[in-house]
Order: sequence, then C-alpha cells, then structure tokens
Amino acid sequence: MVNITPEKVIRFLIYTAIGAGVLMLLWRFSVLLAYLLISLVLSYMLNPVVNRMQANGMNRTLATFLVVLSVLLVLTWASTTIIPNIGNQLLRLATQLNVETVAFIARSIEEYTLQIIPQLPQGYLTSNVDGFFDRFFDLENVQSLFGNIIGVFTNLFTALLILPFTTFFLLKDGSNLRRQLLQLVPNKYFETTLNIISKIEMRLGRHFKAVGLQSTLVAFFSWMLLSIAGLNNALSVGVAIGLANTIPYFGPVLGYLLSIVIAIIETGDFSLVLNCILAVMIVQIMDNVIFYPAIFSRSANIHPLYVLLIILIGAELAGLIGMLIAIPLFTVIRVIYNEISWSIQNYYVFKSRQT
Repeated sequence: MVNITPEKVIRFLIYTAIGAGVLMLLWRFSVLLAYLLISLVLSYMLNPVVNRMQANGMNRTLATFLVVLSVLLVLTWASTTIIPNIGNQLLRLATQLNVETVAFIARSIEEYTLQIIPQLPQGYLTSNVDGFFDRFFDLENVQSLFGNIIGVFTNLFTALLILPFTTFFLLKDGSNLRRQLLQLVPNKYFETTLNIISKIEMRLGRHFKAVGLQSTLVAFFSWMLLSIAGLNNALSVGVAIGLANTIPYFGPVLGYLLSIVIAIIETGDFSLVLNCILAVMIVQIMDNVIFYPAIFSRSANIHPLYVLLIILIGAELAGLIGMLIAIPLFTVIRVIYNEISWSIQNYYVFKSRQT
C-alpha cells in the first residue's frame, strides 16, 4: 500500500513543476533544439572519421577541424550548384500546379482507365475532382509549401552559421561533455546510465549513417534513371524520392506517385509515365537487393510488422515528422527499457534497500 505523506506530495509537485518548466523551455527554444539535434546526428556520423584520424596520431582538435571544414566545403559546393537547380525546378513546378492542371490530370487518368475498364461511368473522376481537392487539399497551400521549401534552401545559410560550431565542439569535446553530465548521476544509477548512453549513441549512429547513405544512393540513381527516362525535373524528383525513402514502406509509394504526377505535368499525357515507373522500380530493386542488405547488415533488427505499426503510430501522432523519427525514437525507448530491466534484475537498482 502506498504511503502518501505531505513530503511526498510536495516532492511530486516540485518535480511536476520542474518537468513542466523544462517542457516550456524546450518548446520556446525549439529551433535551437532542432539545431542541436542536427548537430548531434552529424557528430554521430562524423565521429568515427575523427576517431580514426586521432588513432593515426593526429591531434583531435585538428582532426575535428579538418572534418568539419570538409563537410562545409561539400555543402558550399552543393549550395552553389545542386540546390539552386532544385529550387528552380520546384519553382517551375509550383507555377504549373493549379486547378486547371489538376483537372487535366484527372481527365487524362479517366480517359486512360476508361480504355482499360469501359464499364466505369463517364466522369467518375472529373466530376468529383473539384470537391475532392477542396476538401482534402488546398492548392494554394500546396503552392505555398513549394515556396516554403525554396525558402528552406535559402535559409540554409543561417543554419550554416550555427551548425558548424555546435558540431565542432560536440566532436571535439563530446566525451568531456558526457563525462560532466554523468557526474550529475548518483552512483547507484551510474553504470545503468552509462550503458544506456553508450548503446543509444552506438545504435543511433549506425542508424543515421545507414539511412543517410541509403537515401543518397537512392536519390542519385533515381536522378540518373529519371534523366535517362526523359524527365526534365529529374534532379528535384530524385532528391524527393531519396528523402521519402527514409520512411519504410510508404517512401517508395510516394516515389512512384511523385514521378507519375510530375511526368504528367511535364508532358500533358502519359508518354513518360511508364518510363518513370520503370526507372523508380529499378532503383527500388537495387535498394532492396543491394543497398539495404549491405548497409543495414549491422543495424538492430526490428520485425517488419513492428516497423509498420511504429510508423503508423508516428504518422497518427505527428504526421510526416512522426514517420521520420518513429524508428529512431523507438530505438531509444527500447534501449532504455532493456537496460533498466536488465539492471533491475541483476543489480537491484531503483529498489529500496532491505532492512
């Protein structure tokens, strides 16, 4: 039976107030927190390179500086070559995306499907397209979304002023910062906390490196094959397919749909649709047969059914962002649960001493 005392009530209220205050601060400084999380991801990805350079006799500060400088040079090259091209393609697509274009696509799809299934009623799609898009999509908002994406590319320069510094110090002094944080942990929970942090860092580092490499390969080959297929906006579509591929199961479907829609918008007919479908299909076969087995061979395995359920829960709670962070967040929760459960069973931590 739980013994409720005034001291316990006051302690609970104090902890609740502290937790609420922390959440409010995190919400207030969410942009800075996002930069910190991005820097953490970058440090996880770059830390093995810095460690190897240090093991070969190079000073860690110099190794960190050279690695961060190399990343900045690559980003600078991308911001002056690839990103402007993507922005221009997105801008052209935004100007083409209007009610008339959507109606034309619906009419084209209807005519095409009626040739295959003549039993379908005339106007089954075009008669409902206006109401459908008015209810589920606001085309002005979609155009605004394209504009916001272009704005994100523009605002990357602001991020580049912050991310290099935070990433540099996380790489250079990450172990010292972690040691200082661990000093705040009571001795009773020290070993459990250290194991949790170490395993989270290891698994998230593997996950983000694997996902980044996989998405890059999918984006590159999608760009190449869609260009061969004749798509003018192959670069932006390829990058979008690579980003969408970070979402298991749903990403490839989005890739197919995006390539089909852009092909119809560009040509006004179905002449490029089959070519684009074949291009995306070849990339997906390469991903499933070559990229994924080779890249994720060392990652922690999660049953495919669990992956699907986790992504659906993430989508329900936080939309697209939830789908992207669902698997890493589940990995963190699973590590914490497993380590605490193991420690309770073996070390009897979090239990009161027997008198």
